[in-house]
Amino acid sequence: MLVLGIESSCDETGAAVVDEHGRVLADVVQSQVSLHAPYGGVIPELASRDHLRNVGPVVREALERANAGWDALAGIAVTNRPGLVGALLVGVQAAKGLAWARGLPLVGVDHLVGHLLAVFLRREAGTAEEPPAFPFVALLASGGHTAIYRVDGPSAAQVRELGATRDDAAGEAFDKVGKVLGLGYPGGPVIDRLARGGDATAVPLTLPMGHSKSFELSFSGIKTQVAARVREHGIPKTEKELADTCASFQTAVTSVLAKKLVAAAVQEDVRTVVIGGGVAANRELRARVTALAAEHGLRAVLPELASCTDNAAMIAYAGLVRLQAGERDGWDLVATNATSLPRTTRKGRGIR
Repeated sequence: MLVLGIESSCDETGAAVVDEHGRVLADVVQSQVSLHAPYGGVIPELASRDHLRNVGPVVREALERANAGWDALAGIAVTNRPGLVGALLVGVQAAKGLAWARGLPLVGVDHLVGHLLAVFLRREAGTAEEPPAFPFVALLASGGHTAIYRVDGPSAAQVRELGATRDDAAGEAFDKVGKVLGLGYPGGPVIDRLARGGDATAVPLTLPMGHSKSFELSFSGIKTQVAARVREHGIPKTEKELADTCASFQTAVTSVLAKKLVAAAVQEDVRTVVIGGGVAANRELRARVTALAAEHGLRAVLPELASCTDNAAMIAYAGLVRLQAGERDGWDLVATNATSLPRTTRKGRGIR
């Protein structure tokens, strides 16, 4: 059973072919990083136009790499929520046209569900672990979303939010701090690289909601702390000072994420923790989650690095699960910036 997945929620145009075992037969991603880098962030209109140029070529390349014809496909899955609506529309309309022309069933996929299920993907060159069993507690951390969920099954209806960020997403904080430090866009990978040579105790930073027993999160404050330090002292002038700042910031963020993820699993009496989203590729977060889970007798299952950032393989797999359950979407499938996952965390400050 092969499914074609299409992803266009933000600044990556992706197409992939995945089978019922989660094996990734092809995964093509056309990145827009160089397009948006001069502006320090994603420009929605530019993203939509680039998706228009690339969606056809990436679909053709995915099918060629998978050595699969249209007759081999059991259906087409496409990200239809959440994301930049203009960008989503490109993928949704392309998927509708292909499904109609080829007589294939169509399913829309919530981008966040795709990230939660990315840990089930199996890539030929990877060293993936055995997939987790349900239930598990998952941390989803990316540029647009950060939340901790209890996942009792593969559908959105089986996912329950335990806590989420009240303001900035973790990945957003990484990118904004990177911009403040003059590291360019995206800042997250650069901070991770520089932090390896830094002293995480060199720059005093308050942990973001680190002492709260709630599973809610907040990253606006720590971003402001770094910005205030730069205003007072200027951008770090030496490589050592820059590495120390990156290490201190990264340690503060990743330690809170790991701590709250494991605490949530213990409270829920769930023995497996999972991470997903672009921040799941962060070296320190992966190490912290693995070590802290082991201390509490939990199993940590981490997605392969290629499965962390936005990709169509996770969309294909999540769509395959829907198809196997007999679910289909009609030609009235819409693109929306709202997730189908329930939200319980209220944005902003104040007593809860």
